[in-house]
Parts: sequence; C-alpha cells; structure tokens
Amino acid sequence: MEKKPHFVRREFLPREVPSISLALLLAAVLLLNALLYLYLNKFYNSLGRVETDPGLCPFGHFKFGAVKNCSPWLSCEAINREVRKLKCVGEGAVKKVFLSEWKEKKVVLSQLTNSELKEDFLHGLKMLKALQSKYVVRLLGYCEQQFTILTEYHPLGSLRGLNETLHIPKYKGMNTWHRRLMLAIDYVSVIRYLHSSPLGTLVMCDSNDLDKVLSQYLLTSDFHVLVNDLDALPLVNRSAGRLVKCGHRELRGEFVAPEQRWPYGEDVPFEDDLMPPYDEKTDIWKIPDVSNFFLGHVEGSDIVRLHLFDIHAACKKKDPAERPSAQEVLDTYRKVLTLLIREAAMPGTREML
Repeated sequence: MEKKPHFVRREFLPREVPSISLALLLAAVLLLNALLYLYLNKFYNSLGRVETDPGLCPFGHFKFGAVKNCSPWLSCEAINREVRKLKCVGEGAVKKVFLSEWKEKKVVLSQLTNSELKEDFLHGLKMLKALQSKYVVRLLGYCEQQFTILTEYHPLGSLRGLNETLHIPKYKGMNTWHRRLMLAIDYVSVIRYLHSSPLGTLVMCDSNDLDKVLSQYLLTSDFHVLVNDLDALPLVNRSAGRLVKCGHRELRGEFVAPEQRWPYGEDVPFEDDLMPPYDEKTDIWKIPDVSNFFLGHVEGSDIVRLHLFDIHAACKKKDPAERPSAQEVLDTYRKVLTLLIREAAMPGTREML
C-alpha cells in the first residue's frame, strides 16, 4: 500500500515538468515586459509634450543640485561681489568663458569680447532666460550693463570631448551602444524642444559643421545633453510668412542642408539679398550626422544604425517638406531603443529557463 503513492509520483512527475517550465517562462516574460515598461515609462514620462524639469524654480530663480531652496538670479552687484574668476576656459567670436567660483561652488562666467556682436550676446541671454528647462544649461545670474552671464558648471565640458571622456577608466562602462543611443535621444529631444518652444519654432543656426554643433552642447556628469549656446536662435513664423537665414555669408559643404547653400551656381556671385530663407527642417537634415557621431564604433552601434536607416534617409530628403518633424524622429529613436533593449534582454531570459 505504501508503494502506490511512490508509483503515482514517478508516473506524473515527467508530465508536470513541461507545464511548470512553460508557466515559469511566461511569468519571466511578463515580468521582463513589466520591468521594461516601467523603466521606459519613467525615462519617457513626458512623451509627446514640451518637457520641463519639475525641479526647476519659478522664473527668475535657480537652485543647485540637492539644495531645496530657490535663490533669485544673481544681479550685477552680487556677481561683482560674490563671483571670483579662476581661469579662462574658452573663447569664441562673441564671448570669453571663465571657470569661476561662487560660494565655494564652481560656476561659469561668460563675458562679451566683441562689442560689435553685443546684439548676439543679448539675444543669447534672452533665449537663456526664456527657455530654462531640463534641456538648457541652468542660468544663475546676469548683468546686461556689463554683458555678463553666469551659468552652472559642467566639468565634462562640451560634446566635442565625448569620445575622450568615454575612454577615461571612470567612464568606460558608459561606452555602450545603449548609453550612446540615449545621448542621441537627448540631442534630438533638445531639437524637438526648440522647434516647439514657449517662444515658437526656433532654429539652431550655429550648426554649419559637426564640430560647431558639438561645441553648442554640454555633457552633464550623469551623461545627459544640455544646449549651452543660444546666441544664434532665430524664430520661424509660417503664419506670418517669416523664415530664417543663418548668417549673411555663403554656406558650403554637405553638412548644411541643401536649402542653406547658394542655389544659383558658381557663375553667379553670392549675394545675401538673393539668398532664399528657409525653416527649421535644416536642423532635421543634420540629425543623422550628429547621431552617427554619438553612436561611435562600439559593439552594437552598427545594429542601431541599421534600425535607424529609414528615418535617417527621410531626414536627408532634398525637399525640406518631405523630412520628418523632430517629434517623429524622436518617436522613432525611442521605439528603436525599446526594441533593442527587449531583444537584448530576451536571450538572457531563455538561458535562465
């Protein structure tokens, strides 16, 4: 009598194992999808909207990192009294940039260097004040009379140094297709924000070559992208028939969009008055080249490029009207990230079971 239960267990155990394995597999897949959903939902919690940082202070105020209280933007008097220059860290056509110190914190002080370009400087300040968000470097204070701007300091500097940063031992773990694609998503998010900003559709005009584009953006210590230089940001207003031109000189090269190049051939000398204006789709043309830089040549980057091939081909349409919007490019980048994360995770799940 005692042997029968033994016999029953040996008889049915092999039949129960497949159903148990199947249940475990289904549970693991459901759990994986739930975790992916939660991760990506948190990462893209504002999909399709103009995003602002919930931690931002009211207009005219700022706060540093973990500090809870907001402080008013520093005035001329406060900047002169409380900010100490440490060293010059850069100089462009419009301004000179100094690493400085304020209340034992590193900050950046920018000062006009060419009085002929003061309108560009003041335009950049106006944009910086109006566009404070999670995509724009934090403004700490300014002094219009002295043509001075104070902003938050980011030690990793501009995106021009991205590859060098990723070869530093401390950051080598960040040098993956996943992290690089997220940086490209950040970049396209900035373009989308500018194209749908509170001020209207803005065009990133300081972008005539890749090096110039990269110099306009900062890499934060937690590996996100911020736009830093807003001196050349004209407004497109289609309803009013207002388009833009990025400067008054002839633009050349494959990096700039076709509509930005002189359309009348080599035999006709360039004249600014004859150059047709254009819209924000010039920014879309440049996205594939900038993203190609972001993706680099790490393992998996070619697979990412393959998934982005169609949207990048659309960005390179000669007719600007046929190019996608920044929002459409951003949506595609996010879908590709989701797909590739899922594909990368599933083999591990199968091996577990």
